[in-house]
Amino acid sequence: MKTLEQLTRPNIWRLAPYSSARDEYSGKEAHVFLDANENPYNKPFNRYPDPLQRELKKEIAKVKRVPEENIFLGNGSDEAIDLPYRIFCRPGIDNVVAIEPTYGMYRVCADTNDVEYRPVMLDDKYQMDADKILAACDANTKLIWICSPNNPTGNNIDREQIEKVLNGFDGIVIVDEAYSDFSDQRPFRLDLAQHPNIIVLNTFSKAWGCAAIRLGMAFASKEIIALYNKVKYPYNVNMLTQQQATNALSSRKDIEDWVRLLLQERTRMMRAFLDLPICEKVYPSDANFFLAKMSDAQAIYDYLVDKGIIVRNRTRVTLCNECLRITIGTKSENTELLGALRSFK
Repeated sequence: MKTLEQLTRPNIWRLAPYSSARDEYSGKEAHVFLDANENPYNKPFNRYPDPLQRELKKEIAKVKRVPEENIFLGNGSDEAIDLPYRIFCRPGIDNVVAIEPTYGMYRVCADTNDVEYRPVMLDDKYQMDADKILAACDANTKLIWICSPNNPTGNNIDREQIEKVLNGFDGIVIVDEAYSDFSDQRPFRLDLAQHPNIIVLNTFSKAWGCAAIRLGMAFASKEIIALYNKVKYPYNVNMLTQQQATNALSSRKDIEDWVRLLLQERTRMMRAFLDLPICEKVYPSDANFFLAKMSDAQAIYDYLVDKGIIVRNRTRVTLCNECLRITIGTKSENTELLGALRSFK
């Protein structure tokens, strides 16, 4: 790969990051805080949170088996998605390449940052061709986006194809593993040492059941993580989020039970959909949702909305014509959905 200095925007490489009050005395014990213009009353909410979330990262490191210095925590995965554009991509000059269809925020962040977005179509089995991805790159391609398991298709992207891209591209490859807890594929976050040009994303929103606290994770070399920390806002993860994430990490048995139940329900729901006359195809899934091709996606979607049941209509997404994306809910929620669909005429 190119050196990080070659890949990083020159102004970002030279950037002197904001030095927060909490950074300046780091490593020393203190009990009187008169440095940050905080209100001394209303403890503990009166104090700014740790800008680097050190205690939380210690716990995440144990669970994710990634060293603390290789972890970035952000305000949802969306922050971890946006920051690489700001770090690496010169507006109006550089470009990024991504599989298509995939998670829409990659394109939104590209448009927001005035960066050309180059989609490369998946095949009819929703798989990626590494050669086509690499062929779409040029000297100004800084990032490649791969979501695996992919959204909205639900399937793992072939690992050998991802590795071919990692080995053949001289920029940064971002593998979004938001749904990896529902997959049996080895997470790429465990192979950071083999791939210095990789950023792996993960989230507390899916398997951990904590979408409301908005906590995303990025795993990468300590040099890339240093660039993340250089550009992020000083106190990007609030104290309440850090506390709730710590509580969740102490309840791993619950998370394992949730994942097991969701996988059981995924199997049941996919089989049940295959028996519906209005369902033409169910695509393989390695996530907590699946994609189903229906006889009339819009009409079925509208019918379900009238019954107070909300699924995602993906019929306007490339390669997803007449498809609904079904998130796996509780057993009773899933049964209610099936009952409604069996009555559709």
